[in-house]
Amino acid sequence: MNKAETSQELQRRLGLWDATMLVAGSMIGSGIFIVSADMSRNIGSTGWMLFLWIISGLITVMAALSFGELAGMMPKAGGQFVYIQRAWGDLVSFLYGWTVFTVIQTGVIAAVAVAFAKYTGVFFPFISVDVIAIHLGNFKISTAQLFAITSIILLTWINSRGINNGKRIQTFFTSAKLLALLMLITAGIYLGLNQNWFALNFAHPWDAIQLTQASTGEWSSQPVYGTALILALGTAVIGSLFSSDAWNNVTFIAGEIREPKKNIPLSLFMGTSIVTVLYCLANVAYLGLLPLHGDASAHEVIGQGIQFASNDRVGTAAASRIFGDNSVYLMAALIMISTFGCNNGIILAGARVYYAMAKEGLFIKKAGTLNKNNVPGYALIIQAIWASVLCLSGTYGDLLDYVTFASLIFYIVTIAGLFILRKKEPNTERPYKVFAYPLLPMLYIAIALVICIILLITKPQNTWSGLFIVSLGIPVYFLAKRKNNSAAN
Repeated sequence: MNKAETSQELQRRLGLWDATMLVAGSMIGSGIFIVSADMSRNIGSTGWMLFLWIISGLITVMAALSFGELAGMMPKAGGQFVYIQRAWGDLVSFLYGWTVFTVIQTGVIAAVAVAFAKYTGVFFPFISVDVIAIHLGNFKISTAQLFAITSIILLTWINSRGINNGKRIQTFFTSAKLLALLMLITAGIYLGLNQNWFALNFAHPWDAIQLTQASTGEWSSQPVYGTALILALGTAVIGSLFSSDAWNNVTFIAGEIREPKKNIPLSLFMGTSIVTVLYCLANVAYLGLLPLHGDASAHEVIGQGIQFASNDRVGTAAASRIFGDNSVYLMAALIMISTFGCNNGIILAGARVYYAMAKEGLFIKKAGTLNKNNVPGYALIIQAIWASVLCLSGTYGDLLDYVTFASLIFYIVTIAGLFILRKKEPNTERPYKVFAYPLLPMLYIAIALVICIILLITKPQNTWSGLFIVSLGIPVYFLAKRKNNSAAN
């Protein structure tokens, strides 16, 4: 055994506050400052846009409450992987872990790292996707990609040195971005109440008008209602759902949380509730500072509106109405803080899934070992390598389209496991039982299924590709099982 590897167990060093900071910090990245632009083009309605943010928040809280029961039953490292394994068996749990590694966790790490690099470029222009650092034939690596990879390596190194280091980073950056977001919301709503955009934006709040762009680049609009409205809402909600994702990461580190049977359910509820309220209020602030509808050819933030905010940077456009020209730098700094803290939480938590899988013989064996600092160092390294590859591949943008769909599928599978375990293990200790069972988990499953069906209709390329990535894990699973059986014999 390598000196860096030990048989030590994970140490329970995180309390309720730390767990809540991980939930909130992992959820808040750059999405809240960007995705409202695309959502507003899809539905063109203030009422429906706020409805989607509220619905996203509610179903996220519903899922978190459902996970709370499972977390109380199984306070082990690996979280959702462990819940699926106990309810559905090795194959389904492996497919979840496979998707987490190939797409969900590492894809988000790569995308968030690139977003961090992009906004760092506001202060240091040489960090840009347009500045090529390495050029080998058709293969090019930009300074932004290199900086993104550097940030992944740095956070991986910090987290490899012990859970306390990751905890301190998470608490500091999450507290900072919560405070900054709250200040932006307060100033935005205050100024909005003294302007007329609230009245104009809410004059016809339920008139949905969808914008589509022709191959020539020209935009056209058409009212949507009935079935078309349902499809538009199901497509638009992907933005708010993606912005609200990663809340489940706290379950991955259950083996390092004190009093996990109490603190994990509480942190899930508190963290998702805090972020849901802030997200809804942030969009109210946007609507108080900017018109919803805009013109793609406009050069001023008022003319562009939320729909055509420059590069979809709605947060920056709204901040410019408060802080003037300095808003570009203020928002860039806020998003840098937000994305850095977000990636810290995702990197910290993700490695615990591979650690739990390796313990069950479903991942590279060495990933199931702890280093001298009592953290899964090898799992952290593997995660960093693949996330870095995704940064270089240029395909992380497509992968992100698969993330929310794949996440929804496995949330449905996990919450359906509640019903299986209630039947299979009626006498198992459940320190917390999900509120309004079976109505609440059934409602979540129904809503999530409807969204998945709509996405299969409206975004077939990305959703079917996501299912293909999941299905690729099936032959990998059987190959791994065959190898393990051969080794045992």
